[in-house]
Amino acid sequence: MTMRYFKTVFLEEARAFMSGLDQKTIRKIIYNIEIAEKTNDPKLFKKVQEHIWEFRVRYGGQQIRLLAFWDKTTTRETYVITCLGFIKKTGKIPNKEINKAIKLRANYFS
Repeated sequence: MTMRYFKTVFLEEARAFMSGLDQKTIRKIIYNIEIAEKTNDPKLFKKVQEHIWEFRVRYGGQQIRLLAFWDKTTTRETYVITCLGFIKKTGKIPNKEINKAIKLRANYFS
């Protein structure tokens, strides 16, 4: 059995984003997340702010980002909570997306 560094959980906002994508794109996202869970590869999963990380997926000419945060509150398993997704159009992640992720993280832990 392959070791996993973490298990990924999707909040409703992330699920809603993914439901608007075609099946091939969704499969690519899930594939990349599964690789990141096993390798913790910074090309696929990278810290962007103190508590916010991003899954990075390039597919079909698009830069797809899913913002996430760590939940290490259980001693049995480490979770990465994927809270929202978007198609990146510029070099930087928009501050409004990071701010949304910060709010979703605060709500998650409250």
